[in-house]
Amino acid sequence: MLRRGTAAGLGAGLVITALVAPPLRAQSLTAFTSFPAAAPPIGLPRLQSQVTCPALQQRLAAVLGGEAVAWSVSVADPSGRLLADLNGSRPRIPASNQKLISTAIALDRLGPDYRLTTRLWRLADGSLRITGEGDPDLGLTQLRRFAKLALGSGGGPGEPAQAPVRIQLVEEPSQRWWPSDWHWGDRAEAYGAPITRLALTSNAIDMAVPNPPDRLQRLLGQEIRRQGGQVAFSVLPSSATGAIDGTNATLLYEEPSVGMHGLLSLANTESHNFTAEVLLRQASGSWDLTQARGATMQWLAAQGLPMDGVVVVDGSGLSRSNRVTSRLLAALLLRMSQHPYAANYQASMAIAGQRGTLRNLYRGTSLEGRFRGKTGTISGVRSISGVLDTPEGPRFVSAIANGGSAPNTTIGRILRESQVPGLCPAV
Repeated sequence: MLRRGTAAGLGAGLVITALVAPPLRAQSLTAFTSFPAAAPPIGLPRLQSQVTCPALQQRLAAVLGGEAVAWSVSVADPSGRLLADLNGSRPRIPASNQKLISTAIALDRLGPDYRLTTRLWRLADGSLRITGEGDPDLGLTQLRRFAKLALGSGGGPGEPAQAPVRIQLVEEPSQRWWPSDWHWGDRAEAYGAPITRLALTSNAIDMAVPNPPDRLQRLLGQEIRRQGGQVAFSVLPSSATGAIDGTNATLLYEEPSVGMHGLLSLANTESHNFTAEVLLRQASGSWDLTQARGATMQWLAAQGLPMDGVVVVDGSGLSRSNRVTSRLLAALLLRMSQHPYAANYQASMAIAGQRGTLRNLYRGTSLEGRFRGKTGTISGVRSISGVLDTPEGPRFVSAIANGGSAPNTTIGRILRESQVPGLCPAV
């Protein structure tokens, strides 16, 4: 049975009838849909708007046949030639192909050495404060370390030695834990766990943790008591805490996440929704998702990408209100291939027949080991976008189906046709 929305790869053998993406509800999102495409940075190729390889265009049209209305497909080469394009400018629900956007802006804005950090501070009155940036791997081992440090550092002037340690947890208000249009059923699943700054095990066990601050207080309190102390917690909204610096607090300890490569791989190779959402927020500079969306749209437009009809709603693709085009994703892949961190971006993706959500697909075919990409799956949606190795160099391919039968088979045929040599001679 299909989940409503998931970060999984492409499932096999599923038949879905043709589906036309529903229109967006009237809301503030529409304010972000009219950015003109800027010129790319000087010297970098820009995706052309006219198809230049009729032979490949005809082959892909034959693959889609009567189901072409459900598909958008774009194929480009490193010079920016649009080799083939079928409905490439039609906005579609992208599912987890949305993560290609989140990871691109994160890598560009934050850099390959960035780590998410959880910090323990001592305030002037002796109370402690824990701040975080959504480390997806924060767990019980790190919690024990914080408990030990808290017991050794708490207490203000004049307080008795056995007074409870006072700890403030800085967290997002509950209305920001999920994008507003995530389905309530998804929010109960591990893949739809709430997005919070202090998230033990990504706020998921077998299912989503419904109240992360309560769980953190319970587990951290248990550990502090186990180590012989007492604790009094308070939860502060991130918007009300003000800036912390060396003049009003002392940094006692910081716990870094895995490096950017690990974070990008979690998002792209394993399609981890929580990590993609955190990366979008950190890269945009705001955990207010409305502001994060706007900043992301501005960043996309600044890359010189085709923006008509594009709407960014979340970072993971679980929202059914996202709209992208295959032409945008092909252009993004082209742009990132010229980026100073191009190798980091491509290294974060799944590999056909070998790794991540593509590990079980296309084994024993010409695609095995020759396609790095991102899959996407929610009900009625299949997508795949990435870099295809061909005898004539790399191809940037994006295929999105909102409906259609046997989408996995169709995607395999699209990729193999795009691999055929001699169809699109260099000019």
